[in-house]
Amino acid sequence: MIVAFSITPLGVGEGVAEPVARAVKVVRDSGLPNRTDAMFTTIEGEWDEVMDVIKRAAEAVGEVAPRVSLVLKADIRPGVTDAMTSKVESLERHLP
Repeated sequence: MIVAFSITPLGVGEGVAEPVARAVKVVRDSGLPNRTDAMFTTIEGEWDEVMDVIKRAAEAVGEVAPRVSLVLKADIRPGVTDAMTSKVESLERHLP
């Protein structure tokens, strides 16, 4: 599965880079394929391992924020691997 998620610390003021970095570190340390952009972090793996990483990332932010907002979007497709890369490659083949 692929999950794109966004964790937003609430109640920490306008600057959220440091609390968000805590979440991204958890994801990167997981060893699962992942990408982070300005809006979301995307992670790929099996259901239980992906959800565990997201839970730990939210908890890491919760250690420094009194409230945490979590948004998830998942593509659940059993048996498919490397979809983060292959989906983009397929799209690129259709662009001029």
